[in-house]
Amino acid sequence: MKGRPLERTVRQSRFPISLFGVFWGTLLLMSGIHMGLLLLADERGWNSLVQTLIPMTYWALVAAVLTLYTRWRVQRAYEKPMKELAKATAKVAQGDFSVYVPPLHTPDKLDYLDVMIADFNKMVGELGSIETLKTDFVSNVSHEIKTPLAVIHNNAELLNRAGVPEAQRREYAENILHATRRLSNLVMNMLKLNKLEKQVIQPAPQSYDLCAQLCDCALQFEDMWDKKDIAFEAELEDRAMILADPGLLELVWTNLLSNAMKFTPAGGTITIRETSDGERITVSVSDTGCGMDEETLKRIFDKFYQGDPSHATEGNGLGLALVQRILQLSGGTVAVRSAPGKGSAFTVTLPVSPRDEEEI
Repeated sequence: MKGRPLERTVRQSRFPISLFGVFWGTLLLMSGIHMGLLLLADERGWNSLVQTLIPMTYWALVAAVLTLYTRWRVQRAYEKPMKELAKATAKVAQGDFSVYVPPLHTPDKLDYLDVMIADFNKMVGELGSIETLKTDFVSNVSHEIKTPLAVIHNNAELLNRAGVPEAQRREYAENILHATRRLSNLVMNMLKLNKLEKQVIQPAPQSYDLCAQLCDCALQFEDMWDKKDIAFEAELEDRAMILADPGLLELVWTNLLSNAMKFTPAGGTITIRETSDGERITVSVSDTGCGMDEETLKRIFDKFYQGDPSHATEGNGLGLALVQRILQLSGGTVAVRSAPGKGSAFTVTLPVSPRDEEEI
């Protein structure tokens, strides 16, 4: 439910007009009874004190009944639901995000208090999700930072020992350098993703040949695929001009190719394909690696998520989150197809020209 349609379907008052009609009719009836009492007292010849006390007592009782009835309606309409909401708010303030306040009416009889309660429940749900994400984030960051720090610490202690052979000393130093590079990549990726999510970094589109960029990115991994004896296949057009940010898209291709290289065993094949139809360009990066199961596919673009729970595989789980965010800012999409033991294929679709800012 949004904006204007909501105003038409939601009651804006908890006291219907009919209630005021009841009060008006009741007071009118009570006035009639009052006149009857006065006529009865005059007809019976009661003294003036009795004729004064009877109406006063009568209206005191009427006022008491109306006051109690009004109090009951106010308590039922406002105080009880607001107290429930206040209790729920206190629980949320103490960090309990499992709170749920039930609506007061069925969906066809909603009023503005029901809408407020629904908004409260939605807010609590979002806060719960954020708290879960924060907990996962702290846990994942702690794990990713702890591992290279442990490597640096252990190898530094080994280097500090007396009489360490030169070959081992070089090995320990190389381990430290490798761990510091891993730590540096983690911090850099976190900063990039944070800036992209906050839109501190905005795409700066320029016209360039995407096919040439794909070739350049692939050549960066030439030593790696030679070392692992991986066959690399490319099916690209001669030229495909695109209006996009080349720096951001380079991050997309290097991340996808790096993942393919990482999970493809020796003797496997990595294939990159590119096609265009004048309006959109499609690039797919596929491999013959280990593949992914359904559970992994559901979370593959989550920050810090890695299909390998042991985190033994090189990486920090931020690469695909970066890919997805860059493509969102560039007006593109990314899809993945995979099965255990059958490899993976990531398909990126990009518009030849960027969309207007209002659409992004």
